[in-house]
Amino acid sequence: MKIRNPLLLILVLFIGTGHSMAQTKVTAEKLGNKIEIRINGDLLTNYILSEHEKYPFFFPVNGPSKASVTSMRNANYPHHSSLFFGCDKVNGGNYWQEGLERGQIVPLRADIIESGGDKVVLENENIWKRPSAMAPIKDFRTITVTVPSPDMYQIDLEIIMEMLLDVTIDKTNHSLLSVRLDPDLSVTNGGTMVNAEGETGEKGTFGKRSSWMDYHGDRMGKIEGIAILQHPSNEWFPAPWFTRDYGFFSPTPMYWPEDGKSTVLKKGQTVKLRYRILVHTGDHKEANIAEQFGKYRNE
Repeated sequence: MKIRNPLLLILVLFIGTGHSMAQTKVTAEKLGNKIEIRINGDLLTNYILSEHEKYPFFFPVNGPSKASVTSMRNANYPHHSSLFFGCDKVNGGNYWQEGLERGQIVPLRADIIESGGDKVVLENENIWKRPSAMAPIKDFRTITVTVPSPDMYQIDLEIIMEMLLDVTIDKTNHSLLSVRLDPDLSVTNGGTMVNAEGETGEKGTFGKRSSWMDYHGDRMGKIEGIAILQHPSNEWFPAPWFTRDYGFFSPTPMYWPEDGKSTVLKKGQTVKLRYRILVHTGDHKEANIAEQFGKYRNE
């Protein structure tokens, strides 16, 4: 068949290549002490980097509904800052709870490597320090934001921790990647927390080793949530989970150390950790979280 109309021919060729005129655009922009990340102009998250904060963190973390699936500090848990990474009881310092004098993860640099296409890539370097003590750890973070589908946003974290000293981390439930959920999505308010084995709630998931966990709930008539996937290459994989029905979950190896007392890391040792955060509509089955992990484990 010959197509004689040149405009029609262009249209046929365009459709045939599988392109869409509405391509996703992911952007990042430095604004003061934060990097603002947007998807097609709508705010996904701010990566907050301030010398006045305990550590770098993401807030808000908006889902496809444009509302945040995470929450910030409250009176009972002022050290829960949305989506964050830190650790308590590191060589006597606290790089998790409030009080900068107890320990602080301070940004040294944060660079936008890629922006404006189908993904954002950030690089961030931090020093763990406190007064009158030598810094025990430096970490290097690569943050990649993509949009697998209109109903799912993806934040990939690669964190390399370099031991600047011999490091001892005493047994603590305050360790590594953590999410504080919006209370409307919590189990306490009718939400669901479920791991890869199908175990649910704090009672069913606390201390259990699992490759991923999803937390979702119904808010204003719409189900949405957030999942954390641990990459199989991680140290301690699959780390056991510290979970709370009020809206907190974290793969937390330091609460279950091998010797029952502490985690010991030698000067010069590096620990590489990879996580995938999926912000999604629907429950874990509708969002195909198990399938998403299957893809992630091979990357």
